[in-house]
Amino acid sequence: MVGVVQAGLTVAVFASDKGPGDPERASLMSEVGRVFARKGARVLCLAEQGVLPVPLITAARTAGGQVEVVADASIVLPPALSGVPTTVLPDPRERHSYLANASVALVALPGSLASVTSLFGSWSSGTSRPVVMLNRHKAFDVIRGFATDVLAASVSNYDRTIQFAETVDDLWNKVVWVSEQKR
Repeated sequence: MVGVVQAGLTVAVFASDKGPGDPERASLMSEVGRVFARKGARVLCLAEQGVLPVPLITAARTAGGQVEVVADASIVLPPALSGVPTTVLPDPRERHSYLANASVALVALPGSLASVTSLFGSWSSGTSRPVVMLNRHKAFDVIRGFATDVLAASVSNYDRTIQFAETVDDLWNKVVWVSEQKR
């Protein structure tokens, strides 16, 4: 059962609406933004090389949530997002480290290779944060298979480090669960 300590979690969400990938990703980003905002989470989003998860940010803000964009120097927010707090860090390692250090978990949404690459950058930044992946349409089945076949046999309590969710509500519950495991 998920504990009561849900509000106030800061979660780094990796999502992209650029390039080939899941055609439903914009609607998934919106749903995640709404659900996480309604649960009281603070959402951190990465914006670099022109990739900005606008549907996620817009939905979270519309639902009354707190959002912060962590960006490279090239980012220009659209006028509709002008009030969103933005932290500009020119060095990619600094951005990824910031996201990992400021969050209780890293969340991966189905998207493009850009979002998965960014997730890996933050996960490998040296700060141990659990990862929760929304496995919609089997987007992360390869990683799930690796976790089951390799991590389970070699890393004790690997399930506290990596989780897979099938729905957005399940995603939130697993984020809460992994954050409680780190306490």
